[in-house]
Amino acid sequence: MNPSPAPAVALDSTPAKPAGSSGHRAAAFAILTLLVPIVVWFAPLGLDRNIQRVLAVTAFLIVSWMTEVLDHTMTGFMGCFLYWALGLARFPVAFSGFAEDTPWFIYGGMLIGAMVTKSGLARRLAYLVMRPFGSRYSPLLFGLILANYLLTFLIPSSIARLVVTLATALGLIEVFGVGRGSNIGRAMFVTLTLTSGVFDKMIIAGAAAITAHGLIEKFSGVNISYSRWCLAFLPCSIVTIVATWRFVLWLYPPEKQELPGGANVFRTELQKMGQWSAMEKRALLLVGAALVLWLTDFWHHLTPSMVGFGIGLLAVLPGIGVLDAEDMKKINPLPMFFVALVASMGQVLVATKTLDLLTNAMFHFLTRVLSGTVLSTVVLYWTAFFYHFFLASEISMLATSIPLFMKFASEHGMNPVSLGLVWTFAASGKIFIYQSGITIFGYAYGYFNARDVLRVGLFLTVLEFLILLLLVPLYWPLIGIR
Repeated sequence: MNPSPAPAVALDSTPAKPAGSSGHRAAAFAILTLLVPIVVWFAPLGLDRNIQRVLAVTAFLIVSWMTEVLDHTMTGFMGCFLYWALGLARFPVAFSGFAEDTPWFIYGGMLIGAMVTKSGLARRLAYLVMRPFGSRYSPLLFGLILANYLLTFLIPSSIARLVVTLATALGLIEVFGVGRGSNIGRAMFVTLTLTSGVFDKMIIAGAAAITAHGLIEKFSGVNISYSRWCLAFLPCSIVTIVATWRFVLWLYPPEKQELPGGANVFRTELQKMGQWSAMEKRALLLVGAALVLWLTDFWHHLTPSMVGFGIGLLAVLPGIGVLDAEDMKKINPLPMFFVALVASMGQVLVATKTLDLLTNAMFHFLTRVLSGTVLSTVVLYWTAFFYHFFLASEISMLATSIPLFMKFASEHGMNPVSLGLVWTFAASGKIFIYQSGITIFGYAYGYFNARDVLRVGLFLTVLEFLILLLLVPLYWPLIGIR
């Protein structure tokens, strides 16, 4: 069987509109997108004029991203242009996200995804990895979610991990004979994408969790071992894997319950594919090099982003990679731009001291309401959830707030470890695409839209909250976190 001739990556970054959406609803969203920033701009808030105007432009960005009045990337360009054109931030600050490594990591990941798809490696990996789970859709989906979790222990980056797991998903989708718009495609891609961000917080794996762990130890003076962190969220991990699997099966009924060909499909298809082609071998060599470098970062200290982008570039070199100029043209760079623009918004908020205003307001609120383990958990979790709307970067969110939280815990006689763990874990709740580079990367493949992120993301957010509500007062004291 010949491999797919073209990369199935990022062909269309514009989300499909939910069926039944009316012109009246679109008009209402458009009015809201314009009205909210105008109100913020002119409202007598008693703030510094520059900060109030930054808030107004930021309100335009967030509301537009939530309502999807415009394409996500176009909205980002407009907002960053307004920061610059209105004199609220200089050009190097207004578009500073393009100088960060995450957007380029995403582009490198898209190149790797295109490489493994074109070469046929994605299809072969799907056969080899998923063969133990049989041919029925339900256990195959569970296997994907479980593999995504287990890989978190090995690959310290959500996007790097998604490069591997989504390649397997692409192969399975091809075997099922479905494509974009199918429930099978939606379920696999949106589930792997959103659970990646959650699993990162359960294990000290992603950049955000690593950042949070270091800051909690530094500013609290308390050592938190890797095993203790994992143990704290182990019950949450088990419940999340099973509950998400069942929920997604219900939300997206598959078009096909079993792979065509039955129980022997993987063995039969592998036989049809025959011997490994030269293109597959080159693709495997490059992906293997990426995995080795990701697993040995403690030795060479190359960041996951540097490795991902570097391997992506190798994929286009003649004689080494498997992509050519035509393949490059088929990869849409807008998702990469989107990540850069979201990061730029965060940098503008920091540079203009607007983030200080938001943080001070948040801590003023917390000082008045935090009391008792259960109430503190509720307040911290949902405060972090809404605070995440303004600062889409998890790393920036945690880096700017955890030192303050550790000081807050010390001054108010609270356990800094418990407070820091709750706040860090709460950062994983996402219901909009712009809230994370991980979500944007998965979205770039074109298999799910904003409505899918809202539905599955809201389920995960509420699920993790309910689990945490039991863990903090009942389970954490048993393992020494009081």
